[in-house]
Amino acid sequence: MPRPIDYRCTSPYAAERMHAAMADPEYLRARLARMGGKGAELLEHSATGDGVRYRLRQGLDKDLLPSIVQSLVPGDLVIERAETLRPDPAGGYRGDVDVRVPGAPVTAGGRLRLTDVGGGSEFAVRAEVTVEVPFLGGKIESIVAEQVQKLLASETGFTKEWIARRSG
Repeated sequence: MPRPIDYRCTSPYAAERMHAAMADPEYLRARLARMGGKGAELLEHSATGDGVRYRLRQGLDKDLLPSIVQSLVPGDLVIERAETLRPDPAGGYRGDVDVRVPGAPVTAGGRLRLTDVGGGSEFAVRAEVTVEVPFLGGKIESIVAEQVQKLLASETGFTKEWIARRSG
């Protein structure tokens, strides 16, 4: 049974400003350089009037994974993530996220939302993690969901720092 992820974070910056940072390939490369792990790379980036789409590759050293997860992965973990963000007619931005772990029975997917709230913005991710492993899938999904929450918090913190450095 898929494990839900419901992440929310507020920022003192307007949704438009957060979106501009998140859609910037320079920002994405800098974020990957800081927290993307081995083999991190911006694989694809396209921006149009309808929004932005990008694909990232991130790496995670197998030794940093819980032992139950290590048993599923032959080497270091490679995560491929595709995200889109587009203007929402109701205000702010909406998008999708799709995550794959090549060679492992782990996937995640869901929706992104970036909206203005009270003098700043809110970034929300609603997704589900699925691990197709009999008997252990639920436990692994829980571990993966927890790690995704931590990653999203780190990335949001990086985004706020990125904007602050460019505002000063």
